[in-house]
Amino acid sequence: MKIPTSIIKQVVRAILLIFCVSVVSFILVSLSPLDPIQMNLGQTVKGSMSPEQLKKIQDYWGVNTPLTERYISWIKDFLRGDMNISLLYRRPVIQILQERLSSSLWLMGIAWILSGFLGFFLGVLAGFKRNKLTDHIIHKYALISASIPSFWFALLLLIVFSVWLDIFPIGMSVPIGVDFSNVTFKDKVYHAILPIITLIFINSSAIILHTREKMIEVLDSDYVLFAKARGENTFSIVFRHSIRNILLPAITLQFVSISEIFGGSVLIETVFSYPGLGQATVKAGLGGDVPLLLAITVVTATIVFLGNLIANILYEIIDPRIGIKKKKE
Repeated sequence: MKIPTSIIKQVVRAILLIFCVSVVSFILVSLSPLDPIQMNLGQTVKGSMSPEQLKKIQDYWGVNTPLTERYISWIKDFLRGDMNISLLYRRPVIQILQERLSSSLWLMGIAWILSGFLGFFLGVLAGFKRNKLTDHIIHKYALISASIPSFWFALLLLIVFSVWLDIFPIGMSVPIGVDFSNVTFKDKVYHAILPIITLIFINSSAIILHTREKMIEVLDSDYVLFAKARGENTFSIVFRHSIRNILLPAITLQFVSISEIFGGSVLIETVFSYPGLGQATVKAGLGGDVPLLLAITVVTATIVFLGNLIANILYEIIDPRIGIKKKKE
């Protein structure tokens, strides 16, 4: 089976973008005013070291090595799967990524899927019931969710459902004091409900608003008016004429929202003390853990670009005319 040229170009473009992200991230981290030696050893320990001891540690961490040599050495090891040792956790970075990414991916994955379905359904419903009570309620909900900071909404859920009502746990991904081997799937879901609700709340607004406007635009089109004149029922108008024409923009926003999900999870995992990738990012940034911070940046950028690549491929499957236009260009 021959792979289309457009898909090959998109894959090459994604690889180049990931390479650029790695270069920019490495430069920015290297230019950071934070001293990794002081952040990990402390000012007292660093001050008590002799110049010879300090030089050995700087050489070990590559502080005195030129920037270009450091990047080439780092990217070679990274491509081989060696992401170095975390300065905070004293463990291989790849192990920390596997643990934290597995915790975050299922949390963000569920929220991403549910927010997409919820946003699309509410957007279609609001557009179909425009200027009615249902439309006003959904529209207000979308505007409020787009305006409220994610960390504030997360704190509100904690206060109401964890502190006042004592329905859900205050934080963590598993019960405190329980051995990991005894943690059930029910326990993980129970601890993830509030973070998932928060992610759904803040990520569904864009799809709702955009789908609503597209639905109104389609319902006002000539071919829908003609379908109404022919006596087609509501089901036929909505599913045969409307949804098919607004599905592609909805898919676009859904895959673009992957980056928003990752960005929102950083604050939300911190609020809920959820040991995922977001919390590890905050700790790595504040603690000067350069190997872990760089690995998280490159891996998350790869996932985001992969989502955009999948969206572009789906475009051509759903609407082959897009591929034809690209060939003409």
